[in-house]
Amino acid sequence: MDEAVIKFYRRLLRTDFEYAGELKHPTIFLDSVGEKIQICSQFGRDYMHLYINIREDVIEDVKYLCTCDPTANVAVEILCSLIKGKTLEQVKSIREEDFCRSLNCEDPDFRKKARGLLELLHRGLSRFLTESTGKTPSSG
Repeated sequence: MDEAVIKFYRRLLRTDFEYAGELKHPTIFLDSVGEKIQICSQFGRDYMHLYINIREDVIEDVKYLCTCDPTANVAVEILCSLIKGKTLEQVKSIREEDFCRSLNCEDPDFRKKARGLLELLHRGLSRFLTESTGKTPSSG
């Protein structure tokens, strides 16, 4: 495991994982197992749930529950910090490189987790936008 991931994970252990938890009645609920996106180490046994509240096209709050490895825990905490308080347009432009820059880490496993989380997030945002506007995101 990359040294930057270890250092960040140790900080999470001391600070009780700032974004861990669940939100009652979230605007968007995402389940990595249901979406068939492998973010955690043991696909099928481990899971990642994301709870997102959106108000006036801004991510007002975000929480997660998971049974994952430390690298996935670090990646999801970074995801939460990157998206909370951002508009949906800003969130759509977040890339894997933003995760790496946040942690100053180029570890391939960390990048893979970031990619999986972004795929999960984008699927949820796409469904939300389709349901709330009646249009597919690409149709404007």
